[in-house]
Amino acid sequence: MKIINRRLLDDFTTKHTDATKPIERWIDYIENSNILNHNDLKTIFPSADYVGNSRYVFNVKGNNYRLVVIIIFVNNNAFVRFAGTHAEYDKIDCVTI
Repeated sequence: MKIINRRLLDDFTTKHTDATKPIERWIDYIENSNILNHNDLKTIFPSADYVGNSRYVFNVKGNNYRLVVIIIFVNNNAFVRFAGTHAEYDKIDCVTI
């Protein structure tokens, strides 16, 4: 899968250096796994939540951080829409961000 808006992840890990390794692992799984549908994604990321509008929420570093990503399976793209702390996540509408 191709990650779109990777700069958001780079900016996030610059600010939250303790999330660097978990984000790198997430990137590795997304880019190198054969994710063709929701079931494939849930096999690799069992705690990922589908919240609607093609958006998935991923917990990072023991749920300290969250990613909101639009997954388009047919195009094999992952659009990163949000990376932040759990408290920042609570202030957004992840279905529309």
